[in-house]
Amino acid sequence: MSFLKKLFGLGGSAPAAEKPAETQDYKGFKIAATPFKDGGQWQLCGVVSLEENGVTREHRFIRADKFSDADQAKEMAFEKGKLIVDQLGKSVFD
Repeated sequence: MSFLKKLFGLGGSAPAAEKPAETQDYKGFKIAATPFKDGGQWQLCGVVSLEENGVTREHRFIRADKFSDADQAKEMAFEKGKLIVDQLGKSVFD
C-alpha cells in the first residue's frame, strides 16, 4: 500500500529539500533549486517565482529526472527553471 501512496502522492506532503534552496536570478524571475533525496537519488525539483507590486507568485515543479549527485540535480533544476521562464514567462502563474 505504501508503494501506491508514494506513486500517487497520497498520504503526505512532498519531501523537503535537504539544505536551504540555492537561487539564481533570470530575466527578472528567481529560480530556486530544491532537489530532495528519494530512494538514494536526488529528485529534480524547483520553484520559479516573480515579485510584482509587492506580491510574490510561485510555480513549483517536480520532474521525474533523478541524479546520483545533489549538485547535478541543482544545476538541472536551474536549467529547467530557465526553460520554463523562456517558454511560458508570466503565464506560468495562470
